[in-house]
Amino acid sequence: MHSAPLKVGDLARQTGLSVRTLHYYEEIGLLSPSHRTASGHRMYSAGDVARLQQIKSLRELGFSLEQITACLDKPGFSPLQTIELHLSRLREQIALEQRLCARLEGLAHVLRAGEDVSVEQLLQTIEVMTMIEKYYTPEQLAELKQRAEAIGPEKMREAESAWKTIYDDMRAEMQNGSDPKSEPVQQIVKRMRVLIDAFTGKNPEIERSLNRMRQQEPAMRDQHGMDPELHEFIGKAMR
Repeated sequence: MHSAPLKVGDLARQTGLSVRTLHYYEEIGLLSPSHRTASGHRMYSAGDVARLQQIKSLRELGFSLEQITACLDKPGFSPLQTIELHLSRLREQIALEQRLCARLEGLAHVLRAGEDVSVEQLLQTIEVMTMIEKYYTPEQLAELKQRAEAIGPEKMREAESAWKTIYDDMRAEMQNGSDPKSEPVQQIVKRMRVLIDAFTGKNPEIERSLNRMRQQEPAMRDQHGMDPELHEFIGKAMR
């Protein structure tokens, strides 16, 4: 592959990634620009772009940044392996989304007939259902529904507030330079585990589905302002 090197801003604009994310990838040694100008500007080569594509594919497959680094730096790891893994996952998602589309069309027909339902509410409902049903099996969704009914809406709202506090506390520890293994951080992890267990019912399959959705859906992280650095910090603390 041959092309003119890209500045970090151009690479961010053309890929949809933020400059901050690209800087973070460089900071942790995952993606470093091959060149710098005399004035110090980062310049990304075609090879750097190829590595970034592999990073994005592996992220969508649910790999952590540490796992991606280990894969890409392993001798003999082939870019073709990444593409084939990604294709396999996409085919599974396409099949799920085709079934989901039929369900949502029926839901949309019903909701449009309700005078009190706004277009915005309809779109939000469809978005949430699309996100959830991509990652949970029908059996898992039935189990989650039963648990939500048992917990009740008030406790659900309390849990949402508790998650926001946890993310704020984790961000404060990260910004203070705390070690993810330190006692204060691990105390926050214990609070997280209580909420996760309450949501999943300690079902490991549901927890794996939850983790995949959080890793692959930026909206799940963005709702609490979880940037890539905080996401990675929490991942290290949880491990």
